[in-house]
Amino acid sequence: MNDPETYDAIVIGGGKGGKTLAVYLARQNYKVALIERDPMMIGGGCINVACIPTKAFIASARLVHSIRRAAEYGIKVEEVSIDWQGVRKRVEEVVSEMRALNLKNFTSLPSLDFILGTGRFLGPQRVEVVQNDGVVRQLTSKRIFIDTGTRPAIPDLPGLRDVPFLTSETIQQLDAVPSRLLVLGAGYIGLEFAQMMHRFGSKVTVLERGGQILSRDDAEVAEALANCLLRQGIEIQLSAAVEEVCMSSEGQVGVTFQTPKGKQEWTGSHLLVALGRAPVTKDLDLPAAGVETTANGFIKVNDRLETNVSGIWAIGDVSGGPQFTHASLDDFRILRDNVFENGSRSRSDRYVPSTLFTDPELAHVGLTEKEAIARGLEIRVLQVPITPLTVPRARTTGQMDGLLKATIEKSSQRILGCTILAAEAGEMIGTVQAFMIAGMPANKLRDAVLSHPTMVEGFNALFAAL
Repeated sequence: MNDPETYDAIVIGGGKGGKTLAVYLARQNYKVALIERDPMMIGGGCINVACIPTKAFIASARLVHSIRRAAEYGIKVEEVSIDWQGVRKRVEEVVSEMRALNLKNFTSLPSLDFILGTGRFLGPQRVEVVQNDGVVRQLTSKRIFIDTGTRPAIPDLPGLRDVPFLTSETIQQLDAVPSRLLVLGAGYIGLEFAQMMHRFGSKVTVLERGGQILSRDDAEVAEALANCLLRQGIEIQLSAAVEEVCMSSEGQVGVTFQTPKGKQEWTGSHLLVALGRAPVTKDLDLPAAGVETTANGFIKVNDRLETNVSGIWAIGDVSGGPQFTHASLDDFRILRDNVFENGSRSRSDRYVPSTLFTDPELAHVGLTEKEAIARGLEIRVLQVPITPLTVPRARTTGQMDGLLKATIEKSSQRILGCTILAAEAGEMIGTVQAFMIAGMPANKLRDAVLSHPTMVEGFNALFAAL
């Protein structure tokens, strides 16, 4: 074995935060190694199996839905049909283009050594890489950053391993739209795929163990979205504790579950398991470096993303933080400033918005009402429905489902959190986030001159009661 190759920084995994850090450092003439084990994951999970492909699928599903509603807008359209292979082809083109752009970015920087292979720790400052071409290399650095991300979590359900089931990744590779889709889990992933596949022609049922969809959200928000999905034709079974999965004699996937009304069994042509994400750390040999993990396998870090081992950091989903690409990007900023520019950034004081890309969209930033109450804060809660009076724009577009909700600190009138269930909620939430970052009281947004007619104008109505 040759002497180890020395780098100014080693990044294991090319997720959003890690790849951005690697490129930034290379442009500053640091010698950087970026290790990615799967050529089909170049650029990270977001562009290959998560955010980008799923939102491209959703765009097609929304267009289908809009065409079916054309008569409501005075437009006559012949019956619409789904070209599933055409849909998949468009999504694959979007992903391939972005993957190629990332590869070009990685290979065009002289200071960046992009390595396709699997890395594992040999010690706190040493990594072995088995390249995909079989070559084995040893790398060493005083700064190592882990950004290996997550994968679909597979629960230990009786019979699950004996049936063909889908994950958020494999469902995108189907040759045809499922005729009858059962979805385990009513979180972000489950609900997005449920509505998407329903619009493509599946009969969809969502099974959720808890008493509401989106367990972390306020109850009335979850109920409002659930009612929207039910009206659209999606079945939702709450308080469904799955006991067993099996294949029926007709070749269908069967799910047996307990409810307050007793045991039930439903069957479908396909089963989607959407029960969260698990960290990708198995092949890293973290004990060799002394890096500690949580009980669920996520890498333990502090608010500066430092592990318990000096010189090793974890970025993005694998660090147990919010599982959003934009959070991983901010992790890059924390490391850029703290490690390389003597800054003092922390993830403890940032506002990380979230958007569920159902229709209507659900966006949130800050504290929910129940989180604020749990912290013992003195709050005031404001809430208005989406109506022609509160959001005239919604009436003009025919997208009237939803509500606006805000949690206000009584003493300071600061906005502690905001939830939006509405068309374009993901775009709207940034307005509230900006006011929160600036520390401005809610009456400033109440009295802001907002363009008419836009969805954002609804904030004038939301805060009018102040």
